[in-house]
Amino acid sequence: MDATEGLAVEAGFAARHAKALAVLRSLAVSGLLALATVVAIEWITRGSLAQTWLYFTNLEQPGWTTTGVFFLLYLAIDALIGRQHKAVLFVSPLVVLMGVISQQKQVFLTDPLYPTDLLFGRQIIELMPVLVQDRPWTAAALALAVVGGVVGLVSLWIFAWRRFRPLTKKERLTRLAIALPLLAGFVSIMDYNEFSWVRDRLKIFPIMWDQAENYRHNGFVMAFAINLPMANVQAPSGYMVDAIDKIPSKPLPAGTTHRSKPDVIVVMSESLWDPTRIKSVKLSPDPMPVIRESQSGNVFSPEFGGLTANVEFEALTGFSNAFLPTGSIPYQQYVRKPIPSLATFFRAEGYTARAIHPFSGWFWNRSSVYKAFGFQTFKDVDKMPPLAKRGNFTSDEALTKEIIRQADAQEDPFFFFTVTLQGHGPYDDGRYTKTDVSVDGKLDARDNRMLASYAQGVKEADKSLKMLMDWAKERDRETIIVVFGDHLPPLNTVYKNSGYMKGITAARKGTPEQMKNEHETPLVIWSNKTGVEKEVGTISPAFLSYYILKEAGFEHPYYTGFLGAVHDKLRVIDRYMLIDAKGKATADWARKKTIDPLVRDFRFLQHDIMFGKQYGLERFFDSHAELMSAGY
Repeated sequence: MDATEGLAVEAGFAARHAKALAVLRSLAVSGLLALATVVAIEWITRGSLAQTWLYFTNLEQPGWTTTGVFFLLYLAIDALIGRQHKAVLFVSPLVVLMGVISQQKQVFLTDPLYPTDLLFGRQIIELMPVLVQDRPWTAAALALAVVGGVVGLVSLWIFAWRRFRPLTKKERLTRLAIALPLLAGFVSIMDYNEFSWVRDRLKIFPIMWDQAENYRHNGFVMAFAINLPMANVQAPSGYMVDAIDKIPSKPLPAGTTHRSKPDVIVVMSESLWDPTRIKSVKLSPDPMPVIRESQSGNVFSPEFGGLTANVEFEALTGFSNAFLPTGSIPYQQYVRKPIPSLATFFRAEGYTARAIHPFSGWFWNRSSVYKAFGFQTFKDVDKMPPLAKRGNFTSDEALTKEIIRQADAQEDPFFFFTVTLQGHGPYDDGRYTKTDVSVDGKLDARDNRMLASYAQGVKEADKSLKMLMDWAKERDRETIIVVFGDHLPPLNTVYKNSGYMKGITAARKGTPEQMKNEHETPLVIWSNKTGVEKEVGTISPAFLSYYILKEAGFEHPYYTGFLGAVHDKLRVIDRYMLIDAKGKATADWARKKTIDPLVRDFRFLQHDIMFGKQYGLERFFDSHAELMSAGY
């Protein structure tokens, strides 16, 4: 080999060496970008750099697995685009934004961001003006941040297009050949319904029964990915036609007659709660004297601060959210066909069934859901005359007058289900020009104003109930009025600073006393003929239908039969706790090897009607079956 050839070989070796170094540098940068992305997301969602550090240093958590997945994702997207490191400009802004939304959701509603939350993005946008009014400076800062972020992202895109090296065809094919099969394999092991040895080795553990721990252990991205299959509801083990046939039912007694059919008005009052339960402050005067005098018991809300539709689902169907995947919203995901409800029961008895809510019908998918539930009409904001507002929303007084107006126009017995709006947060101090309730205690000025604003809304809800009762007292036909709160209000720092709760949102798990303290809302069951139904105690919303029909004097094989049998033994069926008629609690019941046969049958029946073959429809929901056969 002469000198010229030697130089050529050396040059070729140097070129290959330089190219290999360039490839390694490119891969290293992609790995660092993946790590930076995961660190940013975890820091945002955890709100703690120390907790983020633990996520990566504790090898029992999948911090490095998550980083590896982002690394493969960046390689694949870069290969598809044809230019190195541009994938981060697609992926990072999106996942960081999701992390910010999740962190804010935890502040106001306890829970992190679930995949199902993306189904009601329009609702968040609709409520943005209200949130802007509550925190204008925060909203302004956020708007500036968004503008700055967009400008920065565009600048990075221009910089990247000019500076980021194009990938050769060989590099692109190599990256795709490695990344795509690994990503596909990873996706295949993420269904929490199936055991995966590989997933366990990667330290990814689906903790579906405790989503707070699920997100803490697995991290935001992995927990979010684990929750993606939640729309695919698996049949409970043992569900089949024989299991439904074995569920005991109470046949309708022959010759049963009802007293004259009463009119029934059910009002789910937005965020109705008793603020005098905060003992470290004194409210003057009592904001809810009528509710207090007429209180039958309490509803144990499965939610806090929001997700009204989930409470509504239980109240109307007699089913339970405890049997559905954590984070799911039946109104958004599962109500896709006719489902038995109070509306179909009352319609089968010759009633007019109507839903009333002074907001848009698309919100929480109510227009479609109410139709599936059998309501003949739904009067939303577009189908009612203009109603006066108090603060940001339709006033309880105006809505009550509208209920009375619609009721007076009815000739046949009627069932009205109404959802109020005035009590909806936020409770900024400028919401009402004047508040009639004073707050005396050790809270700071902002908390005092927020609590006074909320208490003013309770006072007006109480006054509206009195108006409705006074109207009913003058009626000849028996009129039953049921009022309950859907969940505690999102009072932010009021709870923590007053010592009522440890944090600013309710706990999902705790002692029975703590859970009742943080999830109970007032319940009124009243008749203009028989007065208040007393000593109901604390019940899940799923048992409201039982009490409503019992108060109205009806017998029915499902509501006063099977559901009544469940109620005789259990009063609260929560995802994490059962509370029986004697007040004894069973924590983490769903994880135990054996489940109470009554609860098992309840879950079988709910799955059968909502997702299964409806083997038990005619036997347990004969009213609904009759309406179906008659063409609905």
